[in-house]
Amino acid sequence: MDLKRNRSKDEFLVRELKDGSEKAFQKIYEHYLNDIFSYSLALVRSEEAAEEIVQEVFLRLWLNAETLVPELSLRSYLFTIARNLSFDFLRKAANSRKLREEIFYSGSALHDRTQEELIHAEYDLLRKKAIETLPPKRRRIYTLSREEGMSYEDISRELGISISTVKTQMSKALQSMKEYLQLNTDLTFLLALALQIGADWNF
Repeated sequence: MDLKRNRSKDEFLVRELKDGSEKAFQKIYEHYLNDIFSYSLALVRSEEAAEEIVQEVFLRLWLNAETLVPELSLRSYLFTIARNLSFDFLRKAANSRKLREEIFYSGSALHDRTQEELIHAEYDLLRKKAIETLPPKRRRIYTLSREEGMSYEDISRELGISISTVKTQMSKALQSMKEYLQLNTDLTFLLALALQIGADWNF
């Protein structure tokens, strides 16, 4: 139920932001600032770069506020920008000896984050995006089952549909998400490759 409340709150704030509300922007900034910074830091392993990425994420949010769709996940939107900016930074680092050394050998780097944790974070973001691609009814059934822990029987009563329909829609949802993830796993492999640059390349 927390997921539903957060989504409703985000929708309201996005609608306010589209109307130019600085207060709504500030609330979004305060709510997502730490998470986006931590995510960016885990990817780029540079506090300075992560801070710049965070500022750019929220700058783009403000500048593109009029194009936002309230019904879509604000969290996914912000994290997608952060991810793309982080990958841009890593690509730049791959072509700069100085940046490579700063990222992979700096004492301020995030040495306690494992590659598996980072890949999991990327996979989790892709999974959320996969959920967003589902048709509304199918997404609702998937969310009730996997995010809110409801049984098929409870879902059928909640939505007024048969258990057979719930099972069919869940099967289709899982298949659609599997196909989406298979088509987009190149992003995960790019992340893994970027994180291996320091270990595998001869400087």
